[in-house]
Amino acid sequence: MENLIEDFLNINNTFAVVGVSRDPAKYGNKIYAYLKLSGYNVYPINPNIEEIFGDKCYLSLDKLPIKPDVVDIVVPPRITEEIVKQCKILGVTNIWLQPGSESEEAIKFCQENNIKLVFGVCVMAEKNLHNN
Repeated sequence: MENLIEDFLNINNTFAVVGVSRDPAKYGNKIYAYLKLSGYNVYPINPNIEEIFGDKCYLSLDKLPIKPDVVDIVVPPRITEEIVKQCKILGVTNIWLQPGSESEEAIKFCQENNIKLVFGVCVMAEKNLHNN
């Protein structure tokens, strides 16, 4: 998984963060802010928020103006299971499941559909380790 993490963290990758939150205590907020401040092109996804940090928030992945290189998922496992299916339909092949968002069903779906998957580690911690 180490090489996959390095590939995902390439600064040229565009991220979509599914589960962005306005609440600064929530990881959906912290991860989006961290990726943005780290220099990534990043899109926020949450159907209940219009804007975060001055950026337009998108209702869903299929509403983005481009296909992201990496989808970072920060939602409950039952929602994750729907998001990974949407990723397959959209042709997204790189998914990062934040700790707490993963489920056996979502992981199995990704493995069966040739979707590259990072899970069990936080993107912020890994970014600090790799200093990419």
